[in-house]
Amino acid sequence: MEWLSNFWTSLSHLLSKQLFMFGDSAITVSQVVAAPLLIVLGVLIARLFERNLSRRFTSRGMDNNLVLLIRRGFWVLVIVMLLLLALSILNVPLGAFTFISGAVAIGVGFGAQAIINNFISGWILMGERPIRIGDLLEFEGTLGRVENINTRATLIRRIDGVHIVTPNSFFIENTVINWTLVNDEIRTTVRVGVAYGSPVRRVKELILKAANEHGDVMQEPPPVVIFEDFGDNALVFDLFFWTMLRPGGDLRGLRSDLRFRITELFENEGIVIAFPQRDVHLDGQLRIVREGGSEPAVANEVDHLRAENRSEHS
Repeated sequence: MEWLSNFWTSLSHLLSKQLFMFGDSAITVSQVVAAPLLIVLGVLIARLFERNLSRRFTSRGMDNNLVLLIRRGFWVLVIVMLLLLALSILNVPLGAFTFISGAVAIGVGFGAQAIINNFISGWILMGERPIRIGDLLEFEGTLGRVENINTRATLIRRIDGVHIVTPNSFFIENTVINWTLVNDEIRTTVRVGVAYGSPVRRVKELILKAANEHGDVMQEPPPVVIFEDFGDNALVFDLFFWTMLRPGGDLRGLRSDLRFRITELFENEGIVIAFPQRDVHLDGQLRIVREGGSEPAVANEVDHLRAENRSEHS
């Protein structure tokens, strides 16, 4: 066992070897090895603890936004504690970084304004919660669900499946429509135009019947049919109704179902869905001009056609 004793003696001597001086403190090999090892182990342990904690919160039905806020705060606390412990192992006083930290803060302030802005905006979003995980947002012509609110940016899944990474500061500085901020109820409209002369009272009854038969149309508040206007080519009716917002925020399927059903009911009653119509009146003398022709040629052609027409009738 003498070789083992010699090995530990050599290892102890190596670890206690001084590398350099930092102020009045001597930095040894053991300190240089222990500091990063502590950080790595601390991050691994914190990650396991964070996953277990998140799983427990989620299983108990805690809101995903609150879980996200707790996770972010936990990691900030872990990183600060690990850095302080690493500096303590290296015997580096915090006062030694006063001048350096000031210079770094100035440089970071000018060079990372956007990053800091997005970081602070992320905490505002998670704390104030104008936007939450699962909300349906509409901004700049984009409609999608919030999947995650990260430290720098928010991940949004558009209704066509495309993921959009948007900086957090955008949602603080711009107007964003949150369709599900209070609840998932939304009102939408289906417009129908019927031909003039149609029985308007019966038209209203059939439109309401189509709405009441559909399971996704809410009965409270009840659907309403409004005789909107005497249009150029049709009598215009609007069906207003409330529904629970579907996954993906696409209401086109529901409106399509109602249009199919309204069409069937109208066909059974003989009610015509109007379409644009135009009456064209021709007034004047017919003139036929052939390429390269002249006025006598035109007159002769017209006389020829008239003669053929008279012979056919005779």
